[in-house]
Amino acid sequence: MKIYTKTGDEGETALFGSGRVSKASPRVAAYGDIDELNAWLGAARAWCADAEIRAALERIQGELFVVGAILATPNPARRKGERFMLEEDRIAALESEIDAWVAELEELKSFILPGGGKAAALIHLARAACRRAERAIVGLGADDLPDTLIPYVNRLSDWLFTCARALNAREGIAETPW
Repeated sequence: MKIYTKTGDEGETALFGSGRVSKASPRVAAYGDIDELNAWLGAARAWCADAEIRAALERIQGELFVVGAILATPNPARRKGERFMLEEDRIAALESEIDAWVAELEELKSFILPGGGKAAALIHLARAACRRAERAIVGLGADDLPDTLIPYVNRLSDWLFTCARALNAREGIAETPW
């Protein structure tokens, strides 16, 4: 199987079960932002020495494939199976991990500059990409999206912020206050 299809050479792409749209479509931009976020997490995972956080990042990458599949499939009737399941428990899991990491950290008393170790800095980049993806998804104004989608992406950006802080703390890297 060839990796290139040439079907996008005229500036269009296919949505699952919904025909072809411009590559400049807001929906394509939204799932493109999710794809970029996933790539940043892959880079962070490559640099992450903490096994627990590395495993959590990999889990999130899988969940982002679900988010992308939902966004690329505008017809809810076509979203069947696990590839389209973004249940409430995924949001609860993010919140639980945030709470556990916060318990490890010193209280945040000011804004901090994004950065730290290599993996944490990449996670901060992922957080910024996540916020952009969230804005793109909200901007769709689509009523065909599951009720869990926007809360999941919103909570994920909080998770990424806290994850970067936890990783820096575990690596003994001090935060830089603003």
